[in-house]
Amino acid sequence: MIDGLRMLGIGIGEFLTIGSLFSVLWATQLGIIVGMLPGLTATMGIALMTTLTFRLPPGNAVLILICMYIGAIYGGSRSAILLNIPGTPANAATALDGHPLARQGKAGQAIGLATTGSFLGSVIGMLMLALFTPVIGNFALNFQSFEFFWLAIFGVVISGTLTAPKDPLKGWISGFLGLMIAMVGMEGIHAHVRFTFGVVDLSGGIRLIPAMVGAFGFAEVIMMMKHVKVEVIKSEITRVIPRLKDFAKYWKTIIRSGLIGTFVGAIPGVGEDIGAWVSYDFARRSSKEADQFGKGSVEGLMAAEAGNNAAVGGAIIPVLALAIPGSAPAAVLLAAMYIHGVRPGPLIMIENPQFVYSVVAMFLLATAAMFVLGLSMVRILVKVLEIPRTKLMPVVFVLCVIGAYAVESRYFDIVIMAAFGLLGYIMQEMEYPVAPMVLGIILGDILDRNLRRALVITDGDLMPFFTRPISLILILFILLSLVGKTRWFMHATAVAKEAVFGRFRRAKSTQGDTP
Repeated sequence: MIDGLRMLGIGIGEFLTIGSLFSVLWATQLGIIVGMLPGLTATMGIALMTTLTFRLPPGNAVLILICMYIGAIYGGSRSAILLNIPGTPANAATALDGHPLARQGKAGQAIGLATTGSFLGSVIGMLMLALFTPVIGNFALNFQSFEFFWLAIFGVVISGTLTAPKDPLKGWISGFLGLMIAMVGMEGIHAHVRFTFGVVDLSGGIRLIPAMVGAFGFAEVIMMMKHVKVEVIKSEITRVIPRLKDFAKYWKTIIRSGLIGTFVGAIPGVGEDIGAWVSYDFARRSSKEADQFGKGSVEGLMAAEAGNNAAVGGAIIPVLALAIPGSAPAAVLLAAMYIHGVRPGPLIMIENPQFVYSVVAMFLLATAAMFVLGLSMVRILVKVLEIPRTKLMPVVFVLCVIGAYAVESRYFDIVIMAAFGLLGYIMQEMEYPVAPMVLGIILGDILDRNLRRALVITDGDLMPFFTRPISLILILFILLSLVGKTRWFMHATAVAKEAVFGRFRRAKSTQGDTP
């Protein structure tokens, strides 16, 4: 604990310079703008910013990207409240109560509540990041190639399950499509070229940044061609600073939402939007004012915002400890770390433990900047929402092209970006989630390397994959994720519940009728 506090102090001191603080302010502000503009997502913002920071020192580049991440997840609440259009998917739950408050003439109050809820959620996520990353990192030292293989499968399966709750099969298909895409190009052990079909440019594989920029950025440009009409709500901004009694009344909801958001965010591939919805649902179920949810509930608004911002800290935990992203923006952040020569994963607590606490320090500075900027520039930033998306999308398209080309200066990467943009658009139209595919591209190399490395170690024996304790636990989780979402299992579970609880209710009713 003492060593952790000492390294955290070193990390904070490292960024207490004029240049670093200026980067914190402008990157967080830019993140807020990106988040609040419908059509621009946190993933897109981080992906585009990664291409503009890869020549910076690693510490400064990661600092800027984390500020962009936190600012964008918070910034989406602005358009959710004022326009009923979530700026990012993470703010969909915010719109349920934020927009009704705006229509009641309480837009300023709603923005202030969302800002403070986001700040408190981020603080909880930051504390969990500082506490659990070293613990998980030390535990992950027990992982070998067998466990990393199953961990990659688990990440894809759980991502598909939770990003496509209505039809998890679509999520699984998307995730395994990403694993297949990751197999293109030279494999990592013997450099044998696979699945290029004679295209020399594919020998190096599908680059992560062009694929992400296309799937999340260019796909949105195509989508916006169909949906160009945006309702602009003219709402008077009055009181912004929230009242203390609102938070004193709902402090349990904020803490619970922060913890839930952190836990959900730490599940590979799930993301901040699921964290917000789960937090919102728990708050509604336990609230004494459940009938107000969806009609302008202060408690519901704070639960959603605390949940999605706490999920940011949760999503970074597996990035640092296991080198597996907890969400799509965290996946881009992981890719950026690799680009800058930082190697997160189980060995980071041995090779570079200071970096973990430097990330916590970055998180602290970004959270503070988000809170200050969020409360002080409301009236100015609200004007940005009046920019027509028909004028915004050409700028986004240019940034997508520049972002795809700038990393390695290859025209072929622009082709990859356009191809994945078209693929992402088709997937969204067919209601296939894109995030599992992106996660599959990242985890594909981990799965491939560790599968073949394990087979080399065991001389082709598959039994260690199924007999090692941690592998067995991961296999159990995978099976529960797969079986738990199948229709026959859900039907059987419902029948069993009714049989047990129905018998209990009938017995209780009989006892009540007995004189």
